[in-house]
Parts: sequence; C-alpha cells; structure tokens
Amino acid sequence: MGQAASQSVVSSPAPPAQCPIDHSAVKAAPAKCPISHDKPATSPSGPPQSSLKPAECPIKHDSDGLNPLNQMPTLSQMPAEQQLAALPTQRETSTIPRDDGSRWEYPSPQQFYNALVRKGWETPEEHVETMVQIHNFLNEQAWQEILKWERKENPVAVEQPQLARFKGRPGELSPKARFWLFAGWLLPSRFNTEPPFDRHDWIVRRPGGEEVRYVIDYYSAPPEPDGSPVFSLDVRPALDSVGSIKQRIQAATEDVWAAFREENARNSSQNAQR
Repeated sequence: MGQAASQSVVSSPAPPAQCPIDHSAVKAAPAKCPISHDKPATSPSGPPQSSLKPAECPIKHDSDGLNPLNQMPTLSQMPAEQQLAALPTQRETSTIPRDDGSRWEYPSPQQFYNALVRKGWETPEEHVETMVQIHNFLNEQAWQEILKWERKENPVAVEQPQLARFKGRPGELSPKARFWLFAGWLLPSRFNTEPPFDRHDWIVRRPGGEEVRYVIDYYSAPPEPDGSPVFSLDVRPALDSVGSIKQRIQAATEDVWAAFREENARNSSQNAQR
C-alpha cells in the first residue's frame, strides 16, 4: 500500500514509534522524514529544481493512475535511466487487510526509488531499502493504532476491519495539527513547533459495512541517544460523523480521568510518606 499513534483533541500524539533499523552508526542525526526534501535533484541542462514543494510521501496516493486490481499506483520495476546499483523488486505483504479479503502490498525498493526519481528528489540508492523499511514500519504502526480505536468501538467484534482505500494529503495540515502548531507558537518550550512531515487519510470499512475516515499525522520525534530516528504518529477518527465525534469525546474524557486518577494516586502516596 502506499506502495505505502492516537489520541483525542486535548491529548498529545501517541507514544513515539521507534524505527526498526539499527542506526547506531549514525550519531546525533536529527530526526526527520526518511526522505530528504531539502536537496532537489539537479539537471545538467538547467538549474536545481525548486525545493519549496511541501514534504510528502514519494508514493502518489490520490486517485489518478491507480491500478484497478490493487488500488495502487502502477510503478515500474525497471531500473531508472541513470540508476547505478540494482535494487530488489520483491514486494512485502503488509498485515493490513484489504476490502476483498487479501492484504495490501508495499512497494519494492525499485518501485520506491522510481517514485523518488519521478518526484525529482535526490535519491541515494544505497539508502532506498532502509527508506522502504521505515515507510512500511510507519504504516504498520498506524494500522495498529486504528485497531485500538476499533476495539474500543466494538470490543466483541470477531471480524477485523479492513482498509478500503487511502489518500496522501501532503502539505495539508489537519485542524488538530494546526492547533498543536499554534500551541507550540504560544509555548515553544512545552509543545512541538514542527508540523507533521506527512498526512494520510485512511478509509476503514467495519465488518458491518460502515466506512470511517481516519486522519494520520506523521511527526518526527527527538532521536534516541545513539542517533536513531524516532517517529510519532497521531491517529484518530476524523470529526465528520456523529459516531466519530462521540469516539473522540469519549477518548478525551478517558484521558482526562486517567490523568486525574494518576495525579490523585501520586498525591495520596506522598501524603502517606509524610
């Protein structure tokens, strides 16, 4: 897929998801989107391409050019024109169910590389396989967060929900992302001042056939002490239906009460020790 964690409005994004790649050899590297957006590719016959385009996933997620068999862009498995190193063409199957009972597939490193080249981004071939692993890992984490929401909504459901379709919306800040950016502007020492580096909207089909839209904001988090990048995902139902609004209010209420109980227990423990 995409030839590609979750809180209420009043809470912070889900705990950071650690990248599965061992980056211990890269010390103190700042956390960021795994794709470099600040070095546009150059052309021997012209100036560098504009670097002002919004950061986005290199895989095209809109409805244009989708293969009707897999609802994904048709990306070539052939090497790019100026490609020097051979890249694998095997595609990994995700754990995310599709609406026809099969599972979504991720792009091969070769397809991922071709997508980067098509976007005009400078592409280090030796890092493409790592980029694909990070890309796949973030999607798996996002799906697990969606399942948490769905289990709360229907804890006795036997069948799992399915990802019917999805769309990347790079450069489009969600209302919640705008709220946190404003909070960061007011209190930069307490809140994140960086916008999400990507956004996806996933349409999830529940066992009964109801479709629910989820919004996913992808953030960079502070790196590990060894320089390993860390990412934070904010996954939640979009506020576009009565049911989703109720879910979000319930989650916000649970978070507030959980924080209140934790603070109360801490105060009781401190008083008992006096």
